[in-house]
Formats: sequence, C-alpha cells, structure tokens
Amino acid sequence: MGPCCGLRNSGKPPGALTSGPMRSDKSPLAIALGGFLALAAAMGMGRFLYTPALPMMAPAGLGPAEAGLVASANFAGYLAGALAASLPGLSAHARGLMLGALVASGVTTAAMAGTGSIWIWAALRFGGGVASAFVLVMASSLIVARLNAKGRGALAAVHFAGVGAGIAASALIAAPFVAGAEAWRQVWLTGGALSLGAAAAVALLVPGDGGAPRGAGGDARRRSPGIWRLVLAYAALGFGYVITATFIVAILRDGPSGRIGEMLVWLVVGLAAIPSVWFWSRIAARFGTVRAYQAAMLVEAAGVALSAVASGTVALALAAAALGGTFIGLTALGLQEAARRAGGDGRAVMGLMTAAFGLGQMIGPAVAGWMRDATGSYAGPSLIAAGVLVGGAMVAAPLARDET
Repeated sequence: MGPCCGLRNSGKPPGALTSGPMRSDKSPLAIALGGFLALAAAMGMGRFLYTPALPMMAPAGLGPAEAGLVASANFAGYLAGALAASLPGLSAHARGLMLGALVASGVTTAAMAGTGSIWIWAALRFGGGVASAFVLVMASSLIVARLNAKGRGALAAVHFAGVGAGIAASALIAAPFVAGAEAWRQVWLTGGALSLGAAAAVALLVPGDGGAPRGAGGDARRRSPGIWRLVLAYAALGFGYVITATFIVAILRDGPSGRIGEMLVWLVVGLAAIPSVWFWSRIAARFGTVRAYQAAMLVEAAGVALSAVASGTVALALAAAALGGTFIGLTALGLQEAARRAGGDGRAVMGLMTAAFGLGQMIGPAVAGWMRDATGSYAGPSLIAAGVLVGGAMVAAPLARDET
C-alpha cells in the first residue's frame, strides 16, 4: 500500500503536501473521485485481483510454491517502482506518470490471460507491481496536494477508499466465472478492461494544470529521528498483512467452504476496507496517530492469527473483516505520521515508506508458499505474520510519547 496524509480535521496537518495555485474548475469531489478510481484500478484490480483468481489458476500449474513466487514477483516490482517513484525531479510529471502507469497496470492485468507460463506470469506481475507503486505514489501525492490546496483535505478518505472498492469489485467479477474450466482467463481480461476504462475516467477527472506539488523536496536533515521507527513498523505491516491478503481465498479452498463462500469472504475484505481510512483517522484525531496505528496493528494481528486457526467460512469472514478494516487505514496513518515528521521531504519519504512496505510484502508470499508446501497448511506463516504485526506495534510505541 502506500501514502496518505492530510486526513485530520483541519485538512492540512503539519508536514502535509501543498500545491501551487489551482487554475482548474474541477470540484474537489471530482478530483477525489479521480483518485478513487486510480487506486481502485491499480491497487484493487492490478494488485489484488490475483487473490480471487489464484485458486482458479491451480489447474494451470500454479501450486502454492509457484503462487508465492508469482506474488513475490509482483511485490518485487512494487518495491522497484516505489524506489523509482521517489527519485528527484518527477513531481512535475506526476499526472502523466500516473496515467501512464494506470494504462500499464491495465495492460499487464489483461495480459495474464494470454499465457500459461509461470515465468511470463511472474514477469507480468513484476511489471504490474512497478505500475501500481507509481500510481500509488504519484496519485496520492498529487490528489492529496490538490485537495489540501482547495481546503478539502478530508476528501482524501474518498481517494483511499478506492482500494477497498477495487477489492470488492475483484470479488464480484470473479464470482460469475467460478465454474468454468478457463475461468481465470476471463477474470484477468475483465479486470484489465475495467482498469483501462478507469484510466480514461481518471484522465477526465484529474486536471493537468495547477503546477507540481510542493513539498516534494525539502531538507532531509530536518527529518525526525523517529522516521526510521515508522519505516520499520511499515515494513512489518507489509509482511504482516500480505500472507492473509494473498492466500485467504486459497485457505478457504483448502477447507470445506464452497466457491461462493470464497468470493463472499474476499468481498468482506473489500467492503470493510472502504470506510477504514475515515474510521481510523477519527480514532487518530481523538487519541493520536501513533496510538491509533498501534491499535489497528493489534486488531489486524488478531485477524491474521484467526485466519491461521479458523476452519469455517464465518470465522474466516471475521478474519477478513479485521484485515480489510485495518490495512488501508494503517497505510494512511503511517504515511500521515511520516509526512508530519518528514521535515518537508514529502514525496521522498512516501517513496521510502512505500519501498519498506514493498520489501516486507515481497518476502511474505514466498515464505508462505514454501511453508505451505512443506507443512500442508498456511497456519505457520500466518502465525508468524501475526507476530510480526505485534512487533511492528511495539516498535512504534516510543513515538506515542511525542504526541502527548
């Protein structure tokens, strides 16, 4: 996941990005909806469509270890994209890079249907990961900057709700095809087509004027030392959420639930994710960002642990709600606090945090796939992930004192 800032009641917290004078007549809601569609396409579809499609691809030769390899390729691309997106000099081209990455995300998603080679799948998922990271960093810095400049920073919650909506859509487009022998090809083609349509809508909703966001540079020497604790906690989040987020449908496939149950549980993840940024930003406004971050990490850890020991659809639906209701809110809280501590180095710290997250989530699926092959269960890696989430909450604990 990725960046978020500017969600406090004032709409412009310390360290949030700002931008130059707006010359666009687009309403703040239209801009927020453009961001919503961008994240729905690049993250909800481009990243998370793999989860409901994965069990359907098993007959094509995608076993647990291979599935982990392909997922890790996506996250390796995400890590590479996050590092590239943080390079200096890109802010002036944020909109063009965002739109180009959206098209690339749609094309690589659709192209998954055209091959049965694990290595080509891995290459496509790597490319899709690069694209999703570029969309996340460029869209979030651009959209949040423009909303803050218009005094409507709270609408950033609409922007980030796009991830949850995209996840819910991925469940819905997978459900009608679950009975077909080649269903997974139809799922990838449909997801790619919807993503390309969303890219066209984003081009209309997010204007090209207004100048590049300020705050993309800044003096790194002004960063709070606590930023490195946030980076480590963010990496823990990447590892901690990703095993359940990648394999929860496969976990259901291993159990007694039917295929409709699989899609319903994945739908719960998306629906719970939609209001999560709004909810956790309200908690942060009352108790402080770091305390809210810790609480959300512990709730997510409980959900991930439940997915390790649950054996039925209802229990896994509860685990899905805990996952969906926290992981996007956590990315928002982490980046909001990082922006406050960045000393003006907004986009660079977004790239650093996103890269740390990407490193954590790149490791998780490969470990989980290997352990599933070795033990016959996802319980072991899921419990490890829950422990990593608890560790991330503990790493962040000293930062709460700065908020008192």
